[in-house]
Amino acid sequence: MTQVKVRLDRAMETSLVTLYGKALDARMTPSILNDHMAVEALSKIDYDFSRMKAVNEKVAPNAASRSKHFDDWTREFLAANPTATVVHLACGLDTRVWRIDPGPSVAWFDVDFPDVIDVRRKLFPARPGYQMIASSVTSEAWLSAIPTDRPVFLLAEGLTMYLSPADGHLLFRRVVDHFGHGTFAFDGHNRYGIWLVNLMLKRAFGNPMLEWAINSRADIDAIDSRLHCVNADSALLAPASRALPPSTRLLTRLVKHFPPLRDLGLYLRYTF
Repeated sequence: MTQVKVRLDRAMETSLVTLYGKALDARMTPSILNDHMAVEALSKIDYDFSRMKAVNEKVAPNAASRSKHFDDWTREFLAANPTATVVHLACGLDTRVWRIDPGPSVAWFDVDFPDVIDVRRKLFPARPGYQMIASSVTSEAWLSAIPTDRPVFLLAEGLTMYLSPADGHLLFRRVVDHFGHGTFAFDGHNRYGIWLVNLMLKRAFGNPMLEWAINSRADIDAIDSRLHCVNADSALLAPASRALPPSTRLLTRLVKHFPPLRDLGLYLRYTF
């Protein structure tokens, strides 16, 4: 089997981390996400995954649980809007479009850096209604490639924390300006979550990568008055977290009344 070589940079490293976590989860019993396509993709990549010691069977369910949450929100939107546009920002090496398997009336766009999209094209098959856009999400270029004539669902899993606050605010305003109305689902870390994850990233890759902390919905509400919060859920208390290991569920019970720890991770959904 021909191996896909990857050039390591910040975008590709984080994409490999999440793919590896989902592949680990798929091999576990029970599996939260059952993303066997991630396992297949992993086998095609020429990379020493033994470097990812920070990602193991204890950590992998957390990544899978987060993705399941956003899969469920995507399915909910498409059930209500069967003719729609889905835009997955900073898609990385995620296989969401195949997990969701939307119908022919859905136009699905995956957006990420050119190097990431190049690897996606080598790993994953084409499918009807699916397009990839090679662009930084902080550029305006990707917006012009997406029509605005149908209900739109944008999702950004694992993106906001890698942006600077200024770039994050500009992204939200551009989205609202371009599409006019739609739904935007994304996640974030509060300041303590940023600090903790940066510690792990520094240990694993030699440098911290996270910048933008979202401490509560108020941080997003202040960006643009056209943004309206539908959900601002603690990642630890979200429905998908019920599938996490007992040790994590015990932690949830211990911290649920202490917001700084309870809200280390937030799942947010906004309409505009």
